[in-house]
This record gives sequence, C-alpha cells and structure tokens, in this order.
Amino acid sequence: MDQTPLHVIVVGGGVSGLGTALALARRGHEVTVIERDHTPMPTSADEAFAWDRRGAPQVRHSHAFLARLRNMLLNEYPDVYRTLLDEGASEMRFGDDLPPEMVGFERQPDDDELVMLACRRTTFEWVVRRAAIAEGGVTFRTGVGVAGVLAEPTADGATLVTGVRLVDGAELSADLVIAANGRRSAAPDWITAAGGHRVPEEVEDTGIVYFSRFYRLRDGQQYPPRGGPIGGDLGYVKYGVFVGDNNTFSVTLATSTEDHELRKVLVDPVVFDSAARQLVATSAWLDGRAEPITDNVFVMAGLLNRWRDFVLDGEPSALGLLPVGDAILCTNPLYGRGCTAAFWGAHLIADAISSHSGDLRAIALAYDAALREQIYPWYRSGVEQDGEARRVSTAMLAGEDPDGDADDPRTFMRGVFRDGLLPAMRSDPVVLRAFFRSFNLLTSPDAMVKDPDVGARVFAVWQDRENRPPEPRLGPKRRGDFLELLPV
Repeated sequence: MDQTPLHVIVVGGGVSGLGTALALARRGHEVTVIERDHTPMPTSADEAFAWDRRGAPQVRHSHAFLARLRNMLLNEYPDVYRTLLDEGASEMRFGDDLPPEMVGFERQPDDDELVMLACRRTTFEWVVRRAAIAEGGVTFRTGVGVAGVLAEPTADGATLVTGVRLVDGAELSADLVIAANGRRSAAPDWITAAGGHRVPEEVEDTGIVYFSRFYRLRDGQQYPPRGGPIGGDLGYVKYGVFVGDNNTFSVTLATSTEDHELRKVLVDPVVFDSAARQLVATSAWLDGRAEPITDNVFVMAGLLNRWRDFVLDGEPSALGLLPVGDAILCTNPLYGRGCTAAFWGAHLIADAISSHSGDLRAIALAYDAALREQIYPWYRSGVEQDGEARRVSTAMLAGEDPDGDADDPRTFMRGVFRDGLLPAMRSDPVVLRAFFRSFNLLTSPDAMVKDPDVGARVFAVWQDRENRPPEPRLGPKRRGDFLELLPV
C-alpha cells in the first residue's frame, strides 16, 4: 500500500519508544520522541550507564536481549546491530559453553538464529537512539513530560486524539500518538479524560521483589565458564547472572514480596554479595575476578503482570493513540521478555500502519489482533508460572514442604521439572535446544509440551531418576540455612 508520511508523537524514550521511532523513521514517517527524563546524549557506553532515568528505574536492573530481538536487529537493522557489537555488546550463541554432560550435540541450521545479545539496557538504548537520530526524521525532546492528550469527537461519536499537551502547557499536534511511557503510563486516564472509552485491565502481582547489582571484570580476568547454570530457583529466592557489554555483568536476586526478612537484608551490598556467593550459579562470578560498578543494590518492587484492553468489543478506546511495551503489557522480568516484547510490539505498530495507511481505526484493530495472536500468549504463560511460584514461596516461607502433598498434580509436575527436564537439559541437545527456542520466544509458549519427542525424552530421564545421583544443589535447600550464612 502506498504510504502517506505521518507525523507521529512517541511518548517515552525507552526501548519501546526507541524501537517505534526507528521503525517508523525508516518507513518515511516523521517522529517526535518526548522523554520526561533529561537524558543528554552520552559519548560512551559507560556514560550512558550513568544516565539519570528516574522515569525508568528498571534500567538499573538486569536485562536479557533474547534471540527474537537479536534477529530483528540483525535482519532489519544490520547497521545498528554492528554498532552494538562495536560498542562492546557480544553474542551468546547456542552451542557454546555446553554442559559437560552433554553428548551427541551437532549444530543444526536453525541454531544460527538462536543467539542472544549480551548488553546493558543503557548501552542498548544509547545505540538505538543514535541510530534513530541519524535517520533525520526523528526529533527528541527530553526533560519534559506529557500531561494529557488533545482530542476531538468524530462524526460517528468516537474520540480522535490529535496530539499531546505537555506539562509546561505547550501543545503539539500529530497524526498519531504512541504511548511508550512504561508500566506507569497514564494513557488510559488521558483517553477517558478526553472522552474516550474506559480501558479495562487485568492485573496480577508477580509476587516478587528484585535486587540487582552490576560488576566489571578486573584487568586480565575472564567470565567464568558458562557450561553450568547461570540462574536458579530455590523457592525462597530466585537468582541469575546476566552478561553485559564491555566486561560487565549483573547479578539479580528475587524474593517473595511477603519475605520481609530477606527483603530487608538484601539491600545491603555486603549482604547481597555474600548471598550471591552462597548460590552455585553466581558464586564463581564473585570470587574476586570482578569489582562492583554500582555502590548500591537497586531494588524494584510493585512488579505486575498486566494486560490493558485498548480495544473492547471490536472498538478502539480512542482513535489516534496506540500503546506499546509496558504501557499495554507488563510481564514478570524474571523471564527476560520485556525488551523483546517492547521492540516486537513497536514493529507490529509499524506493520499495521504500513498495511492500513491513514485509516486509524483499521490500524488500531490490526495492531490489537497482532498483539493478541503473537505476544498475549506469552503474557498468559507468565501469569500461570507466577501463580505456581507464589504457591511454592508461600509454603516455604511458612516452613512447609511445597511438595508435601503427593496427590497434588502440581507436586508431580514440579518433580518432572526438577528430576526430568533439568537433567535432560544438561545431557540431551534436543531438549536443551527446544527449551532455549521457547525461552527466546522463537516458538509458542506450549511448543515443548506439544512436542511428543521432547516430552518422551524428558519423561525417560524422569523415570530413571532412581538410578542416578541426586540432582546437584544450586544453593541451600532451606531458607533458614541460607539466612544463617548471611552476615546479618
């Protein structure tokens, strides 16, 4: 379809806003990005890490740039991808650093797309912003927020958004407004204040609190071998290591929102580092080979799973405004899907505009349909996983055995996961590949469950559980034992 260039205002300069700006600019549209935080362009990745991002506190936490996102960059923005690598990001390829127990691994053709990008969130944003500015059709206004939208009624009674009103009173007109302003986005309130339809939402607390700290390798040091686990879940604490750019990495610990004792002590950097050294997947990273580059432990609470319905009963809540990223879809950051889903959603918007140029209602409906088909299933999967995780952590906090009821189907499934899937992933390349393709959003959430070959391999390992040594411990089994090891 022939494209009529649009003037688009993007509210928010994070991953979803930058992805939207870049995608639309390269399709010939004019874009104005409004970012509330004052973020002057840095000249290096380390300067970007010092950005004052009060409006996006999650940038100070670990991030995963999954294979789906990496492939979008490689295929659609090879110049941006090259720049990320030039600025210190690195590739993490499936098949490298395999577990020592792995036998029979042979690289498959589609393994070339199973590559993650190791990079700090701030470095990613810095490089993508540079690319967007270089397009020539993107203007950034930083240090100013949006107070609401400009709107007018249409002939058939709908509400048409025609621009935004800034907090300083200035008004900016646009053909389309994209709300990319994060999980605290006020876009639903803007719409109702302008006369649009209510935006219903479903919300469930993830039940966790995050604690993160960043480190850099000392001169002459290397990352530990990554053939073993780089994360784990002991029920009372979840944890992981995330490789960054330029010899950096971060460690994240997560505990239940109800575990007030652990929540209180893990904010102390000394306690945090000590806790990480008690866990198999993180201990080698803090054995003296690295030093902290953040004095504090960053804490993030209020983590929600949320889906907002900006299209209800086949009608958009307002014409001329589309949400993207966390403004419409929030998921548990434990699964590392946020940046990928945000960039993915930005390109679904660009595709909808390309297919329905100028028809705002058709654009909104096409975008909503694509979101529901391609991204919403991952939201539902995360909600279900979080429900089970909350049950386990609640039981452990109460001193109970979460697997105490042998007749509970959930106990059986946890056993299959612990004594079937996990050991199979260390020894069977077919199972490991299927898991990583799912983890990287390259298959549907239920692809592993529906694959009879993968299922048979996992159950064969589970049925042989009595004939092999117990699973290696990833840390203290009991929460009380863990607490006793901490310097509190």
